[in-house]
Amino acid sequence: MTDKSEDEKTGKSRSWLERLSSMMGGEPQNREQLMDVLRDAEDRDVLSSEMLGMIERILQVSEMQVREVMVPKAKMVMVDNDCTLDELLPIVIESGHSRFPVIDPNDGHIIGVLLAKDILKSVFKKNAPDFIIAEHLRSPVFTPQSKRLDILLREFRVNRNHLAIVLDEYGHVAGLVTIEDVLEQIVGDIEDEYDFEEDDIYIKKHADDTYIVKAQTPIDEFNEYFSAHFSDEEFDTIGGIVLQQFGHLPKRGETIKVQHFRFKVLHSDNRRIYLLEVKRKKKEEAHS
Repeated sequence: MTDKSEDEKTGKSRSWLERLSSMMGGEPQNREQLMDVLRDAEDRDVLSSEMLGMIERILQVSEMQVREVMVPKAKMVMVDNDCTLDELLPIVIESGHSRFPVIDPNDGHIIGVLLAKDILKSVFKKNAPDFIIAEHLRSPVFTPQSKRLDILLREFRVNRNHLAIVLDEYGHVAGLVTIEDVLEQIVGDIEDEYDFEEDDIYIKKHADDTYIVKAQTPIDEFNEYFSAHFSDEEFDTIGGIVLQQFGHLPKRGETIKVQHFRFKVLHSDNRRIYLLEVKRKKKEEAHS
C-alpha cells in the first residue's frame, strides 16, 4: 500500500511539474515569440488585423528614436520675438499650426514657444496693436534626437507638453517633434483640415547623405528627387521596389542595397512598410 501510494504521489508530482514546465515553456521569451503568439491569435480571429498592427507598432515605438519622426529644422515654422501682431496673423493662418517656436533674431536661439490661441485672444482685445510676444511665451522643451519615442511620449503625458525642440549631439537645433508625431506611429496618420498640404511631402532630408522617406513615395517623385532611375512598370511606390528586393516583409532595422542607395526599414508591421531611411552609397561602395 505504501509503495503504491508513494508511486501515485510521485506520478502526480511529475505530472504537475510537466504541466508547469509546459506552461512555462509556452510563455513568449522574446518579442518575436510574442508576435508569433499574437499572429496566431489573429489567425484564430481572437485579434483583428487592425489591432495586431497597432500592437506591433506600439512595440516598435520603444525602438524608434526622435530623429526618425521629427520635423527637420528646414521645415520648421518659427517666428522672431519682435514680430508684430500683423506679421504673426498671416503665419498662423497659412501654416495651420497651433504652436510656434520663437527665436531671438540676434543669435538665432529658440527662447520660447508661442501658442496660436494666445495670439487670437489678443486679436479681440482693445490693446491688440500693443501685442508683445515676450509676454505670451511658454518655456521651450528640448529633447535629444536620440531619445526613444516611448520615453518622449511618457514625458509629454507627465509634463502635459505637446511640442519639443530637438537637439543634435552638438546641442544645435535639429528640428521639432510633437505628441501627434509620436501618436501617429501607433494609430496611423491623424488627419485634420490642414493635413492635405502634408500629403505631398514624402521625403525629408535628415543629414548630408541621409533621408527619411515614406514607403508610399511615388517612384517618379523618388527618381526626380534623387536623380535615380527606378522603373515604375511593376510598382508605383519606392516601398514596393524595396519589398520586392527583400523578398519578404522586412522587420524594423533590416537593410538592403539597391542600385546606388541603402534602404533601412524604420517602421513596418505585419502587413506593410511605412518608413525608410535612405542613404546614398559612396562611389567606391557602389562599385564594390
